[in-house]
Amino acid sequence: MLSWPLLSYVALMSVTPGPNNLMLAASGVNFGWRRTVPHMLGISGGHGLQILLVSLLLGWVLALLEQGRLWLALAGCSYLFWLSWQVWRAGAPQGRQAGKPLGFIGAAAFQWVNPKAWVMVVNTSVLFLPHDATAGHSLLLALICAMVNLPCIAVWAGMGDALRHHLARERVRLWFNGVMATAMAATAGYLLWDELLLAGVW
Repeated sequence: MLSWPLLSYVALMSVTPGPNNLMLAASGVNFGWRRTVPHMLGISGGHGLQILLVSLLLGWVLALLEQGRLWLALAGCSYLFWLSWQVWRAGAPQGRQAGKPLGFIGAAAFQWVNPKAWVMVVNTSVLFLPHDATAGHSLLLALICAMVNLPCIAVWAGMGDALRHHLARERVRLWFNGVMATAMAATAGYLLWDELLLAGVW
């Protein structure tokens, strides 16, 4: 089951821009690498658990997504809008003092309402699990995905941390947080619009 197509797919899906990586870059800038580590571990751990459970219950999950996809998108995008507001507020001195990075549990839980994570998890389970897959196959797939995911997302936290010193001035940091918050909100808006179109609401 361990193959280059699997590794390349997971790596590309993990390292490309998305809600998790935008949040990690912003966290790296505002809180530094060390305080962002629990966030990274939560993403990879939550992703691995999501892969495990979805692959074990694939038929049920696909049926559930068919029925509740719009509500899942609404929940995920609403949370993304809220997070983008928190990133925007982090540009202000009082926001930075009161704010704190997303922890392990919060980051792991976010994967269950993250539209990109769902696409990645379902596609990985459908494309790379053998037809006669056992629980052992699902566990192995989950471990592979989590291990590949972690260094890929760490790149974004590292970039944020590297920019930290260049964004020491309040005005520059405020600008950066505004850009990241806008990007997160735009991502949420695009995902929500796409889901509404698919559901025939618009």
